[in-house]
Amino acid sequence: MALLRAVAGRILASLGTLLIVGLALFVLTRSGPSSPARIVLGVDATGDQIRDFERTNGLDRSLLAQYGDWLAQVGRGEFGRSFVTGRDVAAEIVNALPVTLSIVLTAFAIAVLFGVALGTVAALRPGGVVDRLTRFGTVIGLSIPAFWLSILMIRVFAVDLRWLPPGGYAPLSAGLGTHLQFVVMPALSLAVYYVAVLARMTQASLQETLRSDYVRTARAMGLPRRKVVVYALVNALPPVVNLAALSFGYMFGWALIIEQVFNVPGLSRALLNAISQRDFLLLQGIVFLFTAVFILANLAADLINRLLDPRQRTAA
Repeated sequence: MALLRAVAGRILASLGTLLIVGLALFVLTRSGPSSPARIVLGVDATGDQIRDFERTNGLDRSLLAQYGDWLAQVGRGEFGRSFVTGRDVAAEIVNALPVTLSIVLTAFAIAVLFGVALGTVAALRPGGVVDRLTRFGTVIGLSIPAFWLSILMIRVFAVDLRWLPPGGYAPLSAGLGTHLQFVVMPALSLAVYYVAVLARMTQASLQETLRSDYVRTARAMGLPRRKVVVYALVNALPPVVNLAALSFGYMFGWALIIEQVFNVPGLSRALLNAISQRDFLLLQGIVFLFTAVFILANLAADLINRLLDPRQRTAA
């Protein structure tokens, strides 16, 4: 029961954070000098036309009342209808989200698998070949900007070798092979930095755990090395899980840049269109989605750590 109460409290805190961020975002998007009616109707619109537009769309109400209406729409899975294009905002986000999500999930899987594996091997064999290569590789991975690596990969694998298409996107329905051809370069460009970050964190955390007293005791009692390593790795994972959760959220931000380099029709195109057209409803919906991703990723990390670490379950 204590664990369930702790989990419920964490979920409620996450919802509260999301509501506060949503309110701040709502106020900021409506604090500009130009009215949405002026943007839609143009500079030649009369005062009566602007007032009619605001009355029709509820923009003449107080910000708090508009925020309440918007929250009710979000609760129904809606974000309203764009004043600029007239299209449903949620539908536009849903159309673009799978494209960005496929790149981010692929990059995240690469980062976690290779980052944890390299960090673990380097921690178990300090000073060895893998350790030195990992240290060198992490320095390179942390130093190379993702957008520059994207351009370099296009030059090598698309222009010179002609192995992969230089840009664009193919959905999974076009076939797994075709889909991966378009996703692999953006995902690798996005993953390299986070492979280095997670490898360093895994190595440092596991080395610290292996030096702890209970690991020395387990070895002294004759516990097999494989079991000792497994127990140590599980106890070393909580900081890695926290960093992985943060990395997953940051990947959505970096994916916007990567998508532009590879001309991928994901959320970056929708966001840039919203900014250029001053479509604050679409802009608000995309940024709110990114905020929700960050909060949900951190919530998932907290729940996973409670499962991994018995001390957290006891403290709960």
